[in-house]
Amino acid sequence: MKFTTILQLDGATATGIRVPDDVVAALGGGKRFPVQVTINGVTYPSTVATMKGEPKVPVSSEIRKLAGIKAGDEVTVELTADDKPRSVDVPEDLAAALAADSAAAERFQSLSYSNQRRHVLAVTGARTEETRSRRIAAVLAELG
Repeated sequence: MKFTTILQLDGATATGIRVPDDVVAALGGGKRFPVQVTINGVTYPSTVATMKGEPKVPVSSEIRKLAGIKAGDEVTVELTADDKPRSVDVPEDLAAALAADSAAAERFQSLSYSNQRRHVLAVTGARTEETRSRRIAAVLAELG
């Protein structure tokens, strides 16, 4: 489903798209459901969720940069229902650390896609090996 809207700034940095009610209904409705979002040729997985009483899709700073958009811009958005299982690519060093701690590995596997991704992004976002190692340790501590 395609529609045109304004990219909204909600707070200091949170940016998102208000999804029209007819689009929500056409995609199956509900308070929270997975979608693929395409803006300016950039496609990413997300979730339509109710925020401040309205169905919205978040647009991260990384996606805004890739799509060349900013809050206040008019954008054409395409949403498609995403019923495929989501999986996270776990980097080798984190995978090895999880393999060495079966309880943490089991807990990691039980997490939602979003929470698994949060841990992976914390690790892959590190600029130095020292920071990366600290973040892996923090993931294991949180899961322990």
